[in-house]
Parts: sequence; structure tokens; C-alpha cells
Amino acid sequence: MNHSIYSADRMTHLKIVVVALFAGILVAGFGIAAHNSSDDGYTQTARVMKAGKPVAITSSGTSLVR
Repeated sequence: MNHSIYSADRMTHLKIVVVALFAGILVAGFGIAAHNSSDDGYTQTARVMKAGKPVAITSSGTSLVR
């Protein structure tokens, strides 16, 4: 048995590809099955806020540290 991937034969590479493909399909299937697609009132709504009159601030009550 050779433990190096560089000197492995074609069948070993094929087995690795098949196992990786199977694992990827399994993970993707688990992710799709675990996805909660039901809408139980958890929808997000956005409120539209309009800008008011422009305000000019000439001075503030905070102290300036230099």
C-alpha cells in the first residue's frame, strides 16, 4: 500500500473523487433539508422615513479638547 497521493494509481484517484463527490452531495442535501422554509410571521418590514426641514447647528454645548 502506497500512502502518497502523487504515486497513487488511477483507481485510487477515482475513489478519492467519488468519495469527495458523495460527501459534497451529502453536505448540500443536509443544508437544503435543514433550511427552514416555513413563513411563521418572521417577515421583515421596512418603514419609510422622510427627511424633515434642514437644521443648521451653529454651536454645541460640548467642550472642545485640543
